[in-house]
Amino acid sequence: MPKYVIERDIPGAGKLTAEQLHGISQKSCGVLQKLGPQIQWVESYVTDDKVYCVYIAPNEALVREHAKQGGFPANRVSQVRSVINPTTAEG
Repeated sequence: MPKYVIERDIPGAGKLTAEQLHGISQKSCGVLQKLGPQIQWVESYVTDDKVYCVYIAPNEALVREHAKQGGFPANRVSQVRSVINPTTAEG
């Protein structure tokens, strides 16, 4: 199943408290439960003014629907085409 990286512009994201991040995570998980098992949240990276989320889903439309229902921005949704890491150099 395809993997996506979602770029969310959230000014001040890096200053969100643990409690705020907990609430956002709960909201996301609630929407995922409604949408069903086809979409899965893998992890997210919080930077100063953005959050980068990794999702597995059958299509971009379902990723965008999750954002819509959750009230989350999805400024850019990009399908992952390849994954590389240091072991790629060993090939």
